[in-house]
Amino acid sequence: MSEPELLDLEVGNVANGGFCVARHEGRVVFVRHALPGERVRARVTATTKNFLRADAVEIVTASPDRVEPPCPFAGPGRCGGCDWQHASLAAQRRLKAAVVEEQLQRVAGITRTVTVEELDNPGSPPGLGWRTRVEFTASHGAIGLRRHRSHDIEPIDECLIAHPGVEAMGIERKPWPGATSVEGIVSATTGDRLVALKGSRKARVPRLDVPVRLARKGAEKTPYVREEAGGRLYQISGSGFWQVHPGAASVLADAVLKALDPRPGDIALDLYCGVGLFAGLLGERVGSDGLVVGVESDAQAVRDAKFNLRDLPHVAVERGQVEEVLPDLEFGVADGTGRTQTKRGGGHHRGTRVRGADIVVLDPPRAGADRAVVDQVARLARRKIAYVSCDPATLARDLAYFSERGWTLETFRAFDAFPMTRHVECLATLVKG
Repeated sequence: MSEPELLDLEVGNVANGGFCVARHEGRVVFVRHALPGERVRARVTATTKNFLRADAVEIVTASPDRVEPPCPFAGPGRCGGCDWQHASLAAQRRLKAAVVEEQLQRVAGITRTVTVEELDNPGSPPGLGWRTRVEFTASHGAIGLRRHRSHDIEPIDECLIAHPGVEAMGIERKPWPGATSVEGIVSATTGDRLVALKGSRKARVPRLDVPVRLARKGAEKTPYVREEAGGRLYQISGSGFWQVHPGAASVLADAVLKALDPRPGDIALDLYCGVGLFAGLLGERVGSDGLVVGVESDAQAVRDAKFNLRDLPHVAVERGQVEEVLPDLEFGVADGTGRTQTKRGGGHHRGTRVRGADIVVLDPPRAGADRAVVDQVARLARRKIAYVSCDPATLARDLAYFSERGWTLETFRAFDAFPMTRHVECLATLVKG
């Protein structure tokens, strides 16, 4: 078997995906572990008809932004969890801002200067110790994290971006026979700890270094952790979705409220609502004369959301795919008793039926909302839309769709909710233009 080809490259701009762009004999090369402006020797890791992938294995001329990676498992051919450990934190945020700006301009035709805001994480070194949910891969009892674009496991004994509460469990330092994945979960706000285990029915759990609750895939009852954000307490069962950075949920919730400026009596939609983070805070703002409808497809998340929002009778949660639920929704407004409600499929309503919502928040998965949902939201929304996204490419695509339907970008914020990685959390606020 021949050795992978080594290329001498002049590294250009950063691109979406955790790499920079270079060229070799007219072909594009996507280079990891490099920084803009560097000269490197890079080992080819994949070849396609149109481009190459490569890892910078020797830095000939280094960028002033280059630093020594803090993690011994980071680097070419090693753990794929982090993309930018070789860049200073300030440089990482500039790189992420450049990616967002490029996606907005190229995909949506929007020119916007972006600043990626740092999030506080008291008690941990800058950029480290923030990830409160870490999923490790297990095979034949050994445990670690996957290498980049590979099913191979990089065995580790410590993850530096994992929250100290996750590391205290000692997951990486134990054998896990029969397991295929082990997720360590900790709440930075309440201290709750949980291990979510996937694998064969005979998978054994070792004695961990601290007491934890255990969730097994397929179990009848799923333990949960509690999280606090915006003055409200939320339960999240098993591996359910919650922001992994300790500061992200509260910062995003505050940013969404400022962006939408909910008013008493408003009708609001919270799409892809998860366990009800935004729905709960919107419900407090619109009051009992208003109405909030959350839509979520995951059954366990819906159960959690209904429990979390049980003190807000004017907040309803519907289970289903957003594009399938929205056409069936009709909103009932106050009928003189202060009660509001919603029904699907043409049921009886108190009060006046209205078609539309004053404000809408979307927080879709990485794949984005896509055209079908954008079409419906653009028709339903009357005043403002807040779009929360962790993927600049799908966000830019959907903003282009909204633009076609008469909605324009009012404000844009970005948050460094995933230091050392390529990921960035964004909030786009749209108004009718």
